[in-house]
Amino acid sequence: MSVILIFLAGLAVVISWWMAQQRLTSKPWLEVGNAGDVPRYDGSSIATAKIGLGVFLAVVGALFTLFISAYFMRMGVEDWWAIPIPGLLWVNTAVLMLSSIALQWAKTEAQNNRNEAMKAGLLAGLVTAIGFLVGQVFAWRELVSAGYVLADNPANSFFYLITGMHGLHIVGGLVALSRTTLKAWEGVPPNKVRLSVELCAMYWHFMLVVWLVLFALFAGWANDFVDICRQLLT
Repeated sequence: MSVILIFLAGLAVVISWWMAQQRLTSKPWLEVGNAGDVPRYDGSSIATAKIGLGVFLAVVGALFTLFISAYFMRMGVEDWWAIPIPGLLWVNTAVLMLSSIALQWAKTEAQNNRNEAMKAGLLAGLVTAIGFLVGQVFAWRELVSAGYVLADNPANSFFYLITGMHGLHIVGGLVALSRTTLKAWEGVPPNKVRLSVELCAMYWHFMLVVWLVLFALFAGWANDFVDICRQLLT
């Protein structure tokens, strides 16, 4: 419950700041003087699309925070058996890192108006992102072949649920990334797709951070941190 309240408070702060930047709370009917004397107010320099994506990522972050909280609470029950981490997940993590790096490269090249390099970065990010999803499917198949099915153990269910949810968000990002890559390869100049490239890079960096947290969670590295937090709370 406290996580939800903190998230809602943070969201309210972001919305209030954005409204202040857009001067939506002003009362022009109370202002006096000639029309030419009214000071000019510029809107926020941050693109509205970036603010919208930021709010969406905050919602996604809250969703995964709730999943992680439920994971930690459930793992304290006696019927919990930790699921082994397939070695393929290490490769998938490296591939997702490469995808994020490629999109950061594409973003930089778009800002510098270098079309060919931008297209290469977008294509590399798209291919490696697809490779990450394919690797996740093979990791699932490896676990199922080893007997770690969905309903056999609560740890299994959480693993498939959380990694599946992360994969769905990657698929959603691939739709936008595919459209941006297609536009770039059709000859649209970098200044016309720059915002889309920046949004894709922003989204990919966020999903990489989420995956690194999840990977640490499944590998058991976060258990010591949770124990310290529990000791502090008690």
